Amino acid sequence: MLPMFFWAFIVGGFICVIGQLMMDLLKMTPAHTLSTLVVSGAVLEAFGLYEPLIDFAGAGATVPITSFGNALLHGAMQEAEKHGIIGVMTGMFEVTSSGISAAIIFGFIGALIFKPKA
Repeated sequence: MLPMFFWAFIVGGFICVIGQLMMDLLKMTPAHTLSTLVVSGAVLEAFGLYEPLIDFAGAGATVPITSFGNALLHGAMQEAEKHGIIGVMTGMFEVTSSGISAAIIFGFIGALIFKPKA
């Protein structure tokens, strides 16, 4: 069990280091860095490399933002096989809707509990 935690920490940390280096060395804005990491996750999924990374690193690969790109493409391709071109859009929403809904709900609850600043 300890090696699983170790590799999750290393892989997740490495993804975060890449994002930090993009902002520090390449002077990318956080929005550009976020978009690049999401697209990178989708590209890795397209080449069949992200699922083996998830199998190896577990939460180290599913928690960072690259996993969102992976989920978008994975859902789109899965539903496109079933429903054709319309499945591309519905697949992206179906797979990512729970995470997006949770972020909205918990953000709202946090705003109710704590005093948000303008």
